[in-house]
Amino acid sequence: MIKSNPKKICIVVSSLGAGGAERSSALLSELLFDLGYDVHIVSVIDRIDYPYKGELLNLGKLKSKDHSSLGRLKRLLVFKNYLKENNFDYVIDNRTRIGLFKEFVISKWVYNAKRTIYCIRSYKTEAYINPSHFIGKVLYGSAFKIVAVSNAICDKLKESYNFKNLEVIHNPVVENYESRKTEKSKTGSYALFYGRLDDAVKNVSLLLEAYSQSRLPQTGIKLKILGNGKDKEMLQRKTDDLNLEPYVEFLGFKENPYDLVESAYFTVLTSRYEGFPRVLVESLALGVPVISVDCKSGPDEIIINEQNGLLVENHNIEVLANAMNRMLEDKDLYLHCKSNARASVEKFSKAEIGQQWKKLLE
Repeated sequence: MIKSNPKKICIVVSSLGAGGAERSSALLSELLFDLGYDVHIVSVIDRIDYPYKGELLNLGKLKSKDHSSLGRLKRLLVFKNYLKENNFDYVIDNRTRIGLFKEFVISKWVYNAKRTIYCIRSYKTEAYINPSHFIGKVLYGSAFKIVAVSNAICDKLKESYNFKNLEVIHNPVVENYESRKTEKSKTGSYALFYGRLDDAVKNVSLLLEAYSQSRLPQTGIKLKILGNGKDKEMLQRKTDDLNLEPYVEFLGFKENPYDLVESAYFTVLTSRYEGFPRVLVESLALGVPVISVDCKSGPDEIIINEQNGLLVENHNIEVLANAMNRMLEDKDLYLHCKSNARASVEKFSKAEIGQQWKKLLE
């Protein structure tokens, strides 16, 4: 492909595997590549699950060979020299941050602040920006831009740090689902959760409790849980304790979940906090209604209550169970949400989000 735009962009990621932020970073590489930019990706960890476009520098392979202090210094020098040799117009850093001293070295020695864009992909902003107002301003206040993936994240950063370089660009919807699916979709009698099984973030325990109190099990609507994580065994034990074993299936991680998503009756999100949750926009783009707790941040920027799904109070088992019952038993509501699903996320299309990135980079 002949590049129509000579600008060189380096996307820095923790990895390209097993998470919504990682999937969004991979999708960003596709989006910018298709716009004609010369895209390079630097991955800190050797985990590459999601499709991407551009040239890849996998620092994780060096890490697996030598993770000593000297090895870490060598990787840092490889990274710095790679940026210098390629003279990138912009570096887009999608990583969570790894400690004050290391981030000071990266932001002040490795990066050129005026060419650096920091992406904040979670409402837990302290994972990206030092919680100290002073230190946050020193490290990131002079960057070209800080891009938040939701309005709520942007508002929080503005209030906490008074940054003047903030921008909101939502995560785009994946397109070309047919080419990404692994099998032909068919209607299934199940509700679906998919994401990393980290209960401190995703609160799958709330989902299991609400599902057990809903009328879904006795009406034959199973719950499928797609994903891996540190709390998988705990959640399986909780499933047994709730006598849900015949009704709940743990399916593990799947790189391309779209066949299962499209066949779901509805998708559920129960997180304690988010950024801009891919599971909601992906489900809606496939015509599948959603139920989500009103956590910070993202769901209330995606869901129009009773139009494309249901947005309910967080940490409330009864309210969530009732929402599941409504989606199952109120056929008019369900069909209304289903008919509106795809159109409701057209504003997050790659074309729309791509133009926002192009405007920023140009």
